[in-house]
Amino acid sequence: MKQGGQKRRLYMISKHSCEQSGGGEGVEVVRNEPDTHPVHGVGQVTEKRIYLSSKLPDWMRRWIPRIFYVTEKAWNFYPYTVTGTLCSFLPKLNIWIETRFENNNGSNDNVFADSPTPKENVCFLDILSDPIPDKHFKSEEDLSSWVSKKTARGPLAAGWRNRTEPVMCSYKRVHCSFEVYGFQTRTEEFIHKNIRDILLVGHRQAVAWMDEWHGMSLEEVREFERKQQEETNRRIKTKSTDNNNSVDSAPRPPFLRSISVQDENSLKKIGLKPADIPDPSSSSSSSSNAPPAGPVRMHSMPE
Repeated sequence: MKQGGQKRRLYMISKHSCEQSGGGEGVEVVRNEPDTHPVHGVGQVTEKRIYLSSKLPDWMRRWIPRIFYVTEKAWNFYPYTVTGTLCSFLPKLNIWIETRFENNNGSNDNVFADSPTPKENVCFLDILSDPIPDKHFKSEEDLSSWVSKKTARGPLAAGWRNRTEPVMCSYKRVHCSFEVYGFQTRTEEFIHKNIRDILLVGHRQAVAWMDEWHGMSLEEVREFERKQQEETNRRIKTKSTDNNNSVDSAPRPPFLRSISVQDENSLKKIGLKPADIPDPSSSSSSSSNAPPAGPVRMHSMPE
């Protein structure tokens, strides 16, 4: 089931990213290349820029540049992955997500083999019954009525998690830190909520799109991923070019990109090399940030 889960995940991320890109916003893929980890084996490392100015709430847009993006770096050694998110404008922002996929229904309370997350910090996500934002709802992705023509699976019913075979759980350990006085709590709550929504929507789609990716080889999925990435980049760059050619465009503040010491230490701890992100404004390294507190572990069960 390992390769089936990997194909499903790659297909879902590629198509979802393309769906969410347009009008100068969405996902731009900067790098996607093979990598090898001494423990986790062969995988991929990717770097993406996620442009999302219009998706932010009004209270947040008041103090960020008109064109705003975050840089996401992911080390994918399926069934284990690590994702770190940095911000070009807010070096105090750190988002760190570890993921492990297992063939169970979410029953492993120490999946990362270090120390169990306190129960009050564990959030179970149910792709069938948990609500998603109205803007993301599509009737064809409603798993209570969905049926796979290729596999005859579906629809899902209450209690599916304990009765469905095969079943896989995606375990997420999420660290989020934004140490800016007056904005920390509100911003961290906003980020956790949006991560939760993205996980729910993405894993619902991974199942609902089963007839699209089922039967494809891993090489065919990689080729699909490459074409989708070309399309998302085209959509981002087309709008960016239009903005640059506009005589009415307002002056944009300079973007400073930085990588925090916390991210480097976290990478080294699990045996990964931090990718270099040069800061064009300075040759000195960024100041140290305190490790983010209070990890939240999320479980979502595709299929």
